[in-house]
Amino acid sequence: MRLDKYLKITRLIKRRTVANEACDAGRVMVNGKIARASYEVKEGDEIEISLGQKPLKVRVVKVSEYATKETASEGYTVIEP
Repeated sequence: MRLDKYLKITRLIKRRTVANEACDAGRVMVNGKIARASYEVKEGDEIEISLGQKPLKVRVVKVSEYATKETASEGYTVIEP
């Protein structure tokens, strides 16, 4: 699954266009490298998002095409800095 779509489905970023723009601006890193929106997300990847004051770092647990509001957070775990 594409990185921008994964960020939207897991609700880490609310809209896919915002996720795409964040990737283009270099604010999203996967496994320590700046990632493009077309990056294929895999289980075990570590994603760091720098949009606000404090960067958010998560580890991908599950990649699924669909998620409801209740199951969206099951796709990742937050890594403490």
